[in-house]
Amino acid sequence: MPLTIFFGALSLALILLVVSATSLYLERKRLFTLADGAALVGAEAFPLDAVSATARGYRPTLRTPDVANAVGAYLGQAPNDFEALTIERAVTADGRSATVSLSAQWRPPVLSLLVPDGLRLEVTAVARSVFR
Repeated sequence: MPLTIFFGALSLALILLVVSATSLYLERKRLFTLADGAALVGAEAFPLDAVSATARGYRPTLRTPDVANAVGAYLGQAPNDFEALTIERAVTADGRSATVSLSAQWRPPVLSLLVPDGLRLEVTAVARSVFR
């Protein structure tokens, strides 16, 4: 009987740990998908007068305020149910690509002693506009 109770408790703890780890992984993937879409929107946030002709073709020049405004508008319209979603960074470092960092709070689906009460997830995505 004690052996059965021990293995039952061990199995329950293992199941709760796997459920929490899976939830954390899926939440991070969802947050990264949202950041990837926001980076793509930010990479396309340039006015037509910011496109210049070069020897390698036409190249847009991004500005950080345009990227930040486009990312904020995108996140305002995109459906999401993240807890405490925050734009950590929405910039262009080189004028060609947009870098977006998002963070959100993750809470485990089932509270247990083995898993923390919650973690702050942060992801970063980079996108670049290319004319062909």
